Amino acid sequence: MKHLCVMAGVAAASFAAMAAPAVAWQPTKPIEFVVTSGPGGGTDNFARIVQSIIAKHKLVDQSIVVLNKGGGSGAEGYIYGKAGKGDPHRVVFGTNNAYLLPYVAKLGYKVSDLTPVAGLALDEFLIWVNGNSPYNDAKAYIDAVKAKPGGFKMAGSQSKDTDQTLTAMIQEATGARWIYVPFQGGGAAAVQLAGGHVDSNTNNPNENVGQWKAGQVKPLCVFSPVRLAKSEPIHDGKGWGDIPTCKEAGLPLESFQMPRTVWMPADVPADAVAFYADVMEKVSKTPEWAEFIARTAQTARFMKGKEFTDFVAKDEAANAKVFKAEGWAVN
Repeated sequence: MKHLCVMAGVAAASFAAMAAPAVAWQPTKPIEFVVTSGPGGGTDNFARIVQSIIAKHKLVDQSIVVLNKGGGSGAEGYIYGKAGKGDPHRVVFGTNNAYLLPYVAKLGYKVSDLTPVAGLALDEFLIWVNGNSPYNDAKAYIDAVKAKPGGFKMAGSQSKDTDQTLTAMIQEATGARWIYVPFQGGGAAAVQLAGGHVDSNTNNPNENVGQWKAGQVKPLCVFSPVRLAKSEPIHDGKGWGDIPTCKEAGLPLESFQMPRTVWMPADVPADAVAFYADVMEKVSKTPEWAEFIARTAQTARFMKGKEFTDFVAKDEAANAKVFKAEGWAVN
């Protein structure tokens, strides 16, 4: 009888073990947040605010190290991500350059070398000029550029990337022609415009806000269907909501937005992808993230799974059309 009871107990324990749900994946060592831009740019700020929110709310048990790898217009970071194939402790922060860079340059990675995790926001784009510029509205500036083709310089974050794509779209829509000057990230483009070394840039609000506060640059219009949300005054009594849309300003180009994206290497466990997507979704629901979105005048939009991959496919097709028209496509 005692033997039977023991055997029954073993069987029950075995059944319980089989029926118990598997423990969800958790990181087992420090996590690398790989930033595909230089310090101070929009992607760098994006990754660091996510890191700080995770730390504050204790969303991840392991420590997080931020690595800036912005060389090659961000390709350095994606190649580094590819090199971590199967490693769920390497997370790459970027934009749509993750899937667009391989269109315009022969690189050491393809988008299939990365695993999509999530999108957290859409960045808006503006035309900015130096604070001492004689131009106070977009139409006047565009007319001046049209009158002197190649006589004005447009700074941007990297080459054949989002900023240059937008510049090409503006040129196609208006007939204006700039000399496009690429820099390592939006932070550098902001410094160059503030210093008067270029005439304009198409930076995101977050990348130029410091220089706007100081009166070193000024916004002319935003490429959005509607004006940005109202904010506290930033300079000279004006805030984000006071900036006219580019359509209001008479430019025949209504909207241009860039996603803030998160990726992992290929062949990582599906439950690890789900873990990071869940963490990013929790980040997107915090008051700190809402404050960041408001302060940087971005549009909040969390995407994961099919919603994210569908967005990527649509955005990729739209940008690829421009690359082919400009003769940038390498394939």
